[in-house]
Amino acid sequence: MDVSAIRKDFPVLQGDDAPIFFDSACTTLRPAQVLEAMSDYYEKYPSCGGRSIHKFGTRVTLEVDEARKSIHRFLNSERREEIIFVKNTTEAVNMVASCLGFERGDVVLTTDKEHNSNLVPWHELSRKKGVTYSVVRSNEDNTFSMENLKEMMSKKVRLVSMVHTSNLDGHTIPAKEIAEVVHDYGGLFMMDGAQSAPHLPVDVQDLDVDFFACSIHKMCGPSGMGVFYGKYDLLEELDTFIVGGDTVSDSTYEGCEILKPPHKFEGGLQNFSGIIGAGAAVDYLSNIGLVEIEEHSRALNRRGTKLLENVAGLEILGPDVENRGAILPFNMEGLDPHDVAMILDEVANIMIRSGMHCVHSWFNAHGVKGCSRASFYIYNTEEEVDILGEQIAKISEQFS
Repeated sequence: MDVSAIRKDFPVLQGDDAPIFFDSACTTLRPAQVLEAMSDYYEKYPSCGGRSIHKFGTRVTLEVDEARKSIHRFLNSERREEIIFVKNTTEAVNMVASCLGFERGDVVLTTDKEHNSNLVPWHELSRKKGVTYSVVRSNEDNTFSMENLKEMMSKKVRLVSMVHTSNLDGHTIPAKEIAEVVHDYGGLFMMDGAQSAPHLPVDVQDLDVDFFACSIHKMCGPSGMGVFYGKYDLLEELDTFIVGGDTVSDSTYEGCEILKPPHKFEGGLQNFSGIIGAGAAVDYLSNIGLVEIEEHSRALNRRGTKLLENVAGLEILGPDVENRGAILPFNMEGLDPHDVAMILDEVANIMIRSGMHCVHSWFNAHGVKGCSRASFYIYNTEEEVDILGEQIAKISEQFS
């Protein structure tokens, strides 16, 4: 993978004042190819897709269809109609929570490292409908526990909804094996792929997941855009979520006819530039290669981990580096995580994230106030990782 060539695609990384950006788990930078695709919509054919039949409208319709095809190929869904455009992963999880038809007594299981997007909807479902929400605890080494999952499975488990790759520590669960266990009990399996889709090959058919969601802003695309995948027969059975324009084939004063997926879930005027940008983003990542992206991120994490392991008073959270993908979470004795992040930003122009990373449940359960988190991606270099290590060592010497 030619990182130097990739870096040239990102306008924000050009110039002497370019930052060292280690916050891609929060949101990635965007390449010129994505920005240009979105600008083209506003500058060359700013119209409505699926409605007007003039040249502009037809162009929008075709571009949206091409974006759907690109994501269909990216995830290897069986049909492109299984790809639904949403705002983000949060909306997709809420869609399943609202439309699957849960009843009192149904059980929902998650991991113990869920982002609030895949935790709060189940708390709300429990409060409103009496659904039982339970957590599958990790092993002592912070890896996923198949034994704990099997112990908690029963015919009452309606849905197992789990983060594929944790934004807390980068650990990826054994999705294919989990799907087999869940299906043996007649349950459904959904994955939050916000962190996995940007970093490793995801084949929804091979994994045999029933639902999958990801956020495009974490994979070099625009904010406010997400993707929701579902097996087509399940999408047909799901109730509608937001209805109105573009979700019906016809309506009268007496009733209406709801369209088939994906359109039954894409009500109202869509974010056409965002959809087009999403297609450009997955094409961009596909051209680089997800295997290469995964290998590069892991190599940077190994390098960073080795440097930080030697810093006095520093603790790395999560499992060993081979099970942490692209994420390096750490705490420094005597220093607040936010202070570490601010020092790096002000002194060395290094951008990381600090806090609880929307995984409040895990931090509260472990009595930890948060952590500093460096996350690596396609445009990061070994030299940047070395600078991070040097700066962390200096902080340790000066403040710990």
